[in-house]
Amino acid sequence: MLALGLLSQMDLLRLKAIARTYARGLAPEVAWEDMLQEALTRVISGSRRQPEGVAMVAFLAGILRSLRAEHWRRASRATRRNDTLRTSQEGSESSVLAVPDPRPEPERALSARQELIVIKRLFAGDPTALQIIDGLSEGLSAEQIRRVTGLSKTDYDSARRRMRRTLLREGLTCEAK
Repeated sequence: MLALGLLSQMDLLRLKAIARTYARGLAPEVAWEDMLQEALTRVISGSRRQPEGVAMVAFLAGILRSLRAEHWRRASRATRRNDTLRTSQEGSESSVLAVPDPRPEPERALSARQELIVIKRLFAGDPTALQIIDGLSEGLSAEQIRRVTGLSKTDYDSARRRMRRTLLREGLTCEAK
């Protein structure tokens, strides 16, 4: 808990950006501020303990990721419950439950493609960043991207820091528009 008080202004900005990123695509009533508050509450209450050797920002990012997963699970259960009710109300002629489509809505997919184009233009002069962006857009993990591109961990981490600084400088902080 003492480590929370030692967070720098830059750490707090990172946490804010991470919370905004994880709140994206969740139900409108789930605000990034509430997710960040919940993560901090879990640390302060002691329900989540920081492992030794793990930076506070990384630890809180993990809690935020868990909170996002919880919200997705709840939404998925609600969707299945509604589909079950709808199927049972339609009568006995339909015994197959409707499974929600895992793909994003067309508007969200279009928005993501447009944002990806803007980001790729921003890094047009940085081939390492473009390789990382391509890997991330394909859903690859950092380790998979490094393996495919042949980047060392240091080169990968340096490029990610460079990318983060550029995105922050350009005002691309993952806020819903």
